[in-house]
Amino acid sequence: MHANVNVQFPEEILLVLRKDKDEFAIEMKRAAAIKYFKERKLSIGQCSELAEMTEEEFIKYLGEQKISIFSFDSDEELMQDIKNA
Repeated sequence: MHANVNVQFPEEILLVLRKDKDEFAIEMKRAAAIKYFKERKLSIGQCSELAEMTEEEFIKYLGEQKISIFSFDSDEELMQDIKNA
């Protein structure tokens, strides 16, 4: 199931960015997906769905944006993960 959200913005934005509304909508979805991924509010699967990408494409997209899919709260947690590898 999908929900429709109507977002209004100045038409000038599209002209300045040289984007059509569909391109702009996709960019907004991808920006939101990155935000929620970084905040750990959504999983990679959920973010990839929001971004309208496969999980593999979203992971590559994160890499292009210099965002790691690996997140550790401390050096100790990182070292433990390395030991378990």
